[in-house]
Amino acid sequence: MKKILITGGAGFIGSHVVRRFVNKYPEYQIFNLDALTYAGNLENIKDIEKQPNYTFVKGDIVDEIFINELFSIHNFDGVLHLAAESHVDRSIEDPLAFVKTNVIGTMNLLNAAKNQWKDNFYDKRFYHISTDEVYGSLGVEGLFTETTPYDPNSPYSASKASSDHFVRAYGETYGLPYVLTNCSNNYGSYHFPEKLIPLFINNIINNKPLPVYGDGNYTRDWLFVEDHAIAIDLVFHEGKNHETYNIGGFNEWKNIDLVKLLCQIMDQKLGRPEGSSQSLITYVKDRPGHDLRYAIDATKINKELGWKPSVTFEEGLERTINWYLNNEEWLKNVTSGSYKDYYKKQYS
Repeated sequence: MKKILITGGAGFIGSHVVRRFVNKYPEYQIFNLDALTYAGNLENIKDIEKQPNYTFVKGDIVDEIFINELFSIHNFDGVLHLAAESHVDRSIEDPLAFVKTNVIGTMNLLNAAKNQWKDNFYDKRFYHISTDEVYGSLGVEGLFTETTPYDPNSPYSASKASSDHFVRAYGETYGLPYVLTNCSNNYGSYHFPEKLIPLFINNIINNKPLPVYGDGNYTRDWLFVEDHAIAIDLVFHEGKNHETYNIGGFNEWKNIDLVKLLCQIMDQKLGRPEGSSQSLITYVKDRPGHDLRYAIDATKINKELGWKPSVTFEEGLERTINWYLNNEEWLKNVTSGSYKDYYKKQYS
């Protein structure tokens, strides 16, 4: 039985990956390591918590001694590393927290894997999940490919770029068998409402302002989280060692256009007069270092592994909205307490 460690498995993307691996691979023993910070929530994986091939471990990847002991006890065959601080606004407010988790935490995992596996790397794999933001900002044309030079512009993207470099360095220096993926913006169920889509769904439900940065013309490529989990599964099992794969939705939207579509669908779902939600749009001061456009070229993973998005953005967005409307209790639980203080500070 293979023992697989998934870090950050109580978070947004991680919970979908954990669920997929636990349900699809009963012959694997899945260990979910999460520090349960504000964005980690055991309710995200409540449906699989009693599965015989699933174990939850509470702990912080920044704790080097803890990580070494965990690897020594369980002798993992593979690591899927998703644990990260990921919100750009928070990285501007507290960049050192991002260095600790995204860089030092990744280093602790790399060292533990290297020392545990030593020179016997057969059938072992370290999978590092990263972001398209490491590439910086695109103009009105072009796409990020796997060979695009890194040019991070925020403390968040700089910390992820650093961790990417260390993963590749361990591959070159020590022969560590790794794969690495850079993905575009994810959306879907169980997403903590500090990111655009769940934030605006929650605000529309509660008739609160919809804070749009700058002129709203920033462009992002959007990837349905369940499609991302499928891609992660493919790369982990079929990707080539020491290779990078970009995962994107082939689905670019300007923020303001996405928000207006979201408003339109929400009005229909909530039975409100057309334009009600759009009237909540409020333009707020732009954030520093705001990248104009991200867009992923996912040709490589399509050609080599046969992956492509399974849903259109309109289909995925409607499924996402339906989930939040059917799970308002989850929304209420995660938006209580300290989140309210952060929200007030960030968007007041």
